[in-house]
Amino acid sequence: MSGSLQGKVAIVTGASKGIGAAIARGLAAEGASVVVNYASSKAGADKVVAEIEKAGGKAVALHGSVAREAEVKRLFVEANEAYGRLDILVNNAGVYQFGALEDVTEAEYRRQFDTNVLGPILATREAVKRFGDNGGSVINVSSVASTKGLPGATIYGATKGALDQITRNHAIELAPKKIRVNTIAPGGVETEGTHSAGIIGSDFEKQMVADTPLGRLGQPDDIAGVAVFLASDASRWITGERLVVAGGSR
Repeated sequence: MSGSLQGKVAIVTGASKGIGAAIARGLAAEGASVVVNYASSKAGADKVVAEIEKAGGKAVALHGSVAREAEVKRLFVEANEAYGRLDILVNNAGVYQFGALEDVTEAEYRRQFDTNVLGPILATREAVKRFGDNGGSVINVSSVASTKGLPGATIYGATKGALDQITRNHAIELAPKKIRVNTIAPGGVETEGTHSAGIIGSDFEKQMVADTPLGRLGQPDDIAGVAVFLASDASRWITGERLVVAGGSR
């Protein structure tokens, strides 16, 4: 533990597995006390907390769906009760479902937009109330799908395009408060989600690897390292940026 985030407090939404879990572990390894947020998988969140504590870090698992305003407010109240301050917010919670245009439904549209777009807006609003005089760092987790045309990603790609624009808007609006806002845009990443969705081992996976100059899918830790950088003072002169973390894929 090098301690570049010693004394800092971070909230990571959707941190019970995958990229969110890796980011939570990465922030904790640098000394941050981490709120491991989850919407449904308490067991997963508890496992991440146990891993962090075993490595000598500090973490607590807190429930709350970012798609529901009341739950977001409660999450931040409980986080403040646990640690008394806030320095870093990682808007990682997200949902997706790929399908043909003809299969798009209003319900699926609202499910993805409520979590992927409304969620980061609500969470950032609550974080801004709690960042101190030294400001804070907000890290939004987007996707290469926000700029790369992908068949079947009508809704998902649109949510991530919206999140990219939210990053740019918030970076300008919150700069006077010393709050930096940046986006990480991963490419294909091997997670529990890509396994359960049947992507791993499929032709889709082969195509993603073929489109990636570095020749493999990403791993959650590949993304976590960039999040740690954006959370730290090493990135103090960076705001409003979209960092593509995709092995050269565009």
